[in-house]
Amino acid sequence: MEKEPLLMLPGPVPMPERVRLAMARQAINHRGAEFGGVYADCVRVLKDVFGTENDLYVISGSGTAAMEAAVANFGRGRSISCMVNGKFGERLFNISQRYGNARAISSEWGSPLDLAELKRQLEEGAEMVTLVHNETSSGIRNPAAKIGKLAREYDALFVMDGITSIGGDEVKADDWGVDLAIVGSQKCLAAPAGLSAVSISGRAWERLSEDRPYYLDLSAYRKSAASKVMETPYTPAVPLFLALREACLLIEEEGLTARISRHRKMAESIRAAVRAWGLQLFPRIDDDHAYSNTVTAVRLPEKVSDADFRGTIKKAGIEIAGGQDHLKGRIFRIGTMGAIGGPEVLATLAAVQYSLKVHGTVLKDDGLLAACEVLG
Repeated sequence: MEKEPLLMLPGPVPMPERVRLAMARQAINHRGAEFGGVYADCVRVLKDVFGTENDLYVISGSGTAAMEAAVANFGRGRSISCMVNGKFGERLFNISQRYGNARAISSEWGSPLDLAELKRQLEEGAEMVTLVHNETSSGIRNPAAKIGKLAREYDALFVMDGITSIGGDEVKADDWGVDLAIVGSQKCLAAPAGLSAVSISGRAWERLSEDRPYYLDLSAYRKSAASKVMETPYTPAVPLFLALREACLLIEEEGLTARISRHRKMAESIRAAVRAWGLQLFPRIDDDHAYSNTVTAVRLPEKVSDADFRGTIKKAGIEIAGGQDHLKGRIFRIGTMGAIGGPEVLATLAAVQYSLKVHGTVLKDDGLLAACEVLG
C-alpha cells in the first residue's frame, strides 16, 4: 500500500482487496447461472441499501448513464422541474432538456433549494421532478424526503440521484416517494467505476415512454432480469459485476446501520477539524438542508494557491479534490466514502493541516485533536 495513493476524493474511492481480487479471474458466461447468481446478489443487497422493494437493475455504464436512462425512459415529452444547486443538478437538467420540457429551479451552488418555486411549478403541471440528494460539488445534502412528498402531492414522478449518498448515508427511497433512484459503483459502494443501478417504482412503469433509447431501454432490462436465469439485455461488464458483488457482500457483512454510522462519524470528525482550524465550511444550510456526510467542502483560505496546497498533500501520498467549474481555486473537498475509517481520515487531516501551515495559514487550533475527539 505504501506505493498506492490514498484517494480521499468524492469518488473514486479505495477498494477493499476482496473487491479488487474479484476482477482477477477467468471470464465467465454472462448468459449462465453463475453470472445470474452474481447479478441477483447485487440486486438483493442494493435494494436494501436503496431502501426499496421496487424493481432494480444494474447498468454497464457510469452514474450518468443511469441518470439518462431514468429521464429518457420516463420523461420523454414531459414537463420536468429540475432542482439545481451544484454541478450534478445541472447535469440532470441538461439531460432533461434533451428529452422533455425542462425548467431549472436554480440556487447558488451549495445554497438551499427554492421549494416554493418547485411547488409553483408543480401547481402549473410539472410531471417530473429531478434532484441530486447529495451534491458533492458543493458538499450539501438536499431534502429528498420533503421534495418527494411534494412530488407525490401533485402526482409527479420523482427522480433522485443518490449516486453519492446510497451506501453511505440514510436513503429510504420508498418511504420518500422516490420513483427512480440512482447509484454509481465507485462512490459509497467502494466498487470500481463503470456500473450504475436504478430502481423503478410501479407508478413509473405505468408512465413508460413509447419512444425509448436502445441501449438504455429499461423495459429491456426488466425483460432480461425476469428470465429463468437473471440476465442483462446486452453484454455486461462482467469483471465489474464480480467486483460489485463483493462490495455488496461487504456492505451486508458490516451491516447497513453500522456503515451509515461510520460514514457520519468520519464526516463529523472532518467538520470538527475544519472548525478547529478556523476555516469555513462552504455550504449554507438551513432546517431542510444539511452538510454532506460523504464529502466535506471547505473554503480555501485567501492567498493560498490550490495547486500548491493540494500538491503538498499529494506529495504525502494523499489525494483530495479541488473545486469544480467556477469553484476552482475557491474550495477544497475531502471525501469520506466507502471502506475507509479513522486511520485514513487522520492521515488526511494531518497532511491538510501541515499543508495549510506550510502555505501560510495561521490556524486557530489543532484540527487533528478535534477530529480524534469525535472519532474516539
